[in-house]
Amino acid sequence: MKQVVISGTGLFTPKDSISNDELVASYNAYAQAFNESNQSAIASGEVEALPESNSAFIEKASGIKSRYVIDKEGVLDPTRMVPHISERPNEEWSVQCEMAISAAKQAMTESGKSASDIDAVIVACSNMQRPYPAVAVEVQMALGIKGFAYDMNVACSSATFGIQAGVSAIQNGSAKAVLMVNPEICSGHLNFRDRDSHFIFGDACTAVIMEAEEDSSSQAKFRILGTKLQTHFSNNIRNNSGFLNRCDENGLGKADKLFVQNGRKVFKEVCPMVADQIASHLEEHQIQASDLKRMWLHQANLSMNQLIAKRVLGRAATEEEAPVILDTYANTSSAGSIIAYHLHKQDIKEGDLGVICSFGAGYSIGSVIVQKVA
Repeated sequence: MKQVVISGTGLFTPKDSISNDELVASYNAYAQAFNESNQSAIASGEVEALPESNSAFIEKASGIKSRYVIDKEGVLDPTRMVPHISERPNEEWSVQCEMAISAAKQAMTESGKSASDIDAVIVACSNMQRPYPAVAVEVQMALGIKGFAYDMNVACSSATFGIQAGVSAIQNGSAKAVLMVNPEICSGHLNFRDRDSHFIFGDACTAVIMEAEEDSSSQAKFRILGTKLQTHFSNNIRNNSGFLNRCDENGLGKADKLFVQNGRKVFKEVCPMVADQIASHLEEHQIQASDLKRMWLHQANLSMNQLIAKRVLGRAATEEEAPVILDTYANTSSAGSIIAYHLHKQDIKEGDLGVICSFGAGYSIGSVIVQKVA
């Protein structure tokens, strides 16, 4: 069976960044206007007043200090609080396609691959711009790649599930090299009028190239020693937006058509599941946790990552062992663990071991054990 490596990664970062202070100012202006216009109803108890937010609350709750977004102006407009992303003619590349192209070209450069070397494209992310044609097929055409392409969605775990799909395609001979991209426009499905979640997400796109180790000339390759996937149904993270929404007009515009979660339950239930998966995955490959040089974890919440790393290692992890990027990127869904990997792999030496792990709605958990190759 062919040994598969990750031979290149890429990252697209939007130019606009929003600080906690800016986000809070926008939300509080909205909350104040809402409370003022509903004074009578609030006084009678018919409507609940909206509490204001603050930057200290956000950083303490999440570890997030800022986030990148496709459009800053629309998000910060208290009368709108939705990014301005204009629809494009069918003849133009979609926004997600453009993001994917940027990240993919970086990954191709790092791996030393051209379009003719790649014969499969997977777009794996939480939300697609449209059901069909697949965004992956659009990316495939834009890059001039032959072969096949498809979209997949496993929410925040999409990248690790996509890596596993790429490994399988290479090992079963259906592809020589696979490009897997994660164009996440999380600002499009975030309710910026919800104090408990308005700060969580940011936008970004990552790209990963996988190929058989024997075919790779990359100086940045990591051998994939194993992948492990797990799903467990839960309503604690949910988005009910879908093609059936128009069939019941009563639900149109309701909050559940955007991102909703029960954060406390997610924290309590997901952290031990993730730690147990990483521990069992390492055990299956006869690897001690102490042998890990790095854990590139999903970047959703700082406290979650600290707890998971502590459970795996048996002690608090250093920032070198479990690097953090969510302070400036926020939660970028499936892209988060790959951003951490992309930005914090350069110091890894030959033979060093690491784990890429993502977790999120589903629940879904994916872990990938990698080892640096010369």
